[in-house]
Amino acid sequence: MVEAKHQLKRDSETRKVLLSFAKSIQERDIVTYEHSRRVAIYTRRLARYLGWSRREAHDLALAALVHDLGKTWIGNDILNKSAALSEEERRQMEQHPIIGARILIGCDIHPFYVETVLHHHEAWDGHGYPAGLSGEDIPLSARILTVADVYDVLTSQRPYKAPLSKDAARERILQASGASFDPVIVRAFLHLVDSTPNFTVKQHLCAFPTREIVPSLPRKTFQAGF
Repeated sequence: MVEAKHQLKRDSETRKVLLSFAKSIQERDIVTYEHSRRVAIYTRRLARYLGWSRREAHDLALAALVHDLGKTWIGNDILNKSAALSEEERRQMEQHPIIGARILIGCDIHPFYVETVLHHHEAWDGHGYPAGLSGEDIPLSARILTVADVYDVLTSQRPYKAPLSKDAARERILQASGASFDPVIVRAFLHLVDSTPNFTVKQHLCAFPTREIVPSLPRKTFQAGF
């Protein structure tokens, strides 16, 4: 009973820290925050479809909500650039998973969140970053997150591109299966896209935080987790 209470207290404190980071993202860059909010929704849905418990899916959604935390340390001249990034600018941008992970480590956040943030740009074929992991060496949480992350990028308006339709984004995801993405995760995600009416979350500004992403913590004991 004492250990269960300690676990609840630790998880509650972790949730508060992660939500405070999400709030800082919102204040620093509303576009990155809104992207993260949508990715958290997609990630939570996908995790539940894959059989994760509500608690586990909730934890993954919290990781998704701060997956781009490191971008708060990237200059607006790079984040908001409408033209292609230079090689040096791309190298700076590719540091954001490392920066985000270091921030979480500095706050003694559970390794589940750290590794999810750190590896969400790895690729199934090993051509991602920052560690060049491949296949099942990439944490499952990150493999789930990266599909949701890229789908939202594809279907979103950005300074450098117009949004793709759901069907066009679906095709891009399918084409990258086995290269950028875990084929099993892709099949599950595309099933959700095909079977869920109005699957794509609309872009809009909303009050912080959204209930779908961060529901109230349960009162009973639980197990924690582009």
